[in-house]
Amino acid sequence: MTKPLQNLAHPREMIRQFTPIWFAATMGTGILALALPQIPVAGSYLHGVGTALWLFNIALFALFAGLYAARWMMFGHEARRIFGHGTVSMFFGTIPMGLATIINGGIAFGISLFGEGIVGIAHALWWLDVAMSITCGVLIPYLMFTRHEHRLEGMTAIWLLPVVAAEVAGASGGQIAPHLADAGTQFTVLLTSYVLWAYSVPVAFGILTILTLRMALHKLPHESMAASCWLALGPIGTGALGMLVLGGDAPAIMALHGLREIGIAAHGMGVLAGLLLWGFGLWWWLMACLITARYWRSGIPFNLGWWGYIFPLGVYTVATFRLGAMLDCGFFGVAGTVFCVMLAIMWLVVAAKTLASGWAGNLFVSPCIATPE
Repeated sequence: MTKPLQNLAHPREMIRQFTPIWFAATMGTGILALALPQIPVAGSYLHGVGTALWLFNIALFALFAGLYAARWMMFGHEARRIFGHGTVSMFFGTIPMGLATIINGGIAFGISLFGEGIVGIAHALWWLDVAMSITCGVLIPYLMFTRHEHRLEGMTAIWLLPVVAAEVAGASGGQIAPHLADAGTQFTVLLTSYVLWAYSVPVAFGILTILTLRMALHKLPHESMAASCWLALGPIGTGALGMLVLGGDAPAIMALHGLREIGIAAHGMGVLAGLLLWGFGLWWWLMACLITARYWRSGIPFNLGWWGYIFPLGVYTVATFRLGAMLDCGFFGVAGTVFCVMLAIMWLVVAAKTLASGWAGNLFVSPCIATPE
């Protein structure tokens, strides 16, 4: 086995060059953990695999959080330059989105492992996630408007990352709300989650519109950004999942507050919106497959951006399973299983390449300090 970090000038460069893009690995690992147990028939056998992945993801997130905190403490004068970089700063959104998969896993796996007490921890972490998501969703676009240099021909789907974090938090709130003991707290989380959905989805769809224009006028982005074509599936899949989950919560929670009719309407609206967004996502999934096949024919170099293949497909997969459950339609179970197998294969490939390249030190690169101020 090769010496660890052999391609770095010094081991501390791992800290100096650490950027938030690494948290995309926690997003991908977390969503796979949540998707596997939802496969029809086989899901019960995969619950243990999902649990193991969730626990591994917690360790991974803690490691990355420690490394990034160390960078700010040891190299703060360089770390703060991320706010002036028009690409790297976008990846701040991966931090709350990675945390959201851990929070959701606390409900899906943690209750059976640690008991109901973990619900309170998940609830507290969720509010932290909400705060980070709201901040990312407005601060990074503000920097885009005031400090960063952008051109239409250079645009990619990574513009979505800071914006989508809020809708991911909203969908996560829908997972937590039914498990909270207090009806008033349930209601607060439900309403907050709907606001987070609205805070994010319309802006994300505006970006998707611009992205479609950019690709029509200037064709595909550079091969180093090949995985970014999958990112568009993220807000669509998360938007569908959010409406389905929140709509499923709404009847029971709103009825406790004298809003029974609104709860029933929210349920119906959630199913309809989820189905419509799923159809829109199908178009993007097919397009992403075709674009990826075109890139792969000419060969594309590996980079951490490959984690962009994972999470968007993952949330679309989970939304597919949820739609099948709510409509009692076997088609979505079959489609979700196909997507989940695809997701698992992609995760194995990207995780193996990340481990090999990360061990050698090739992936620790911070573009925001490579460019002079």
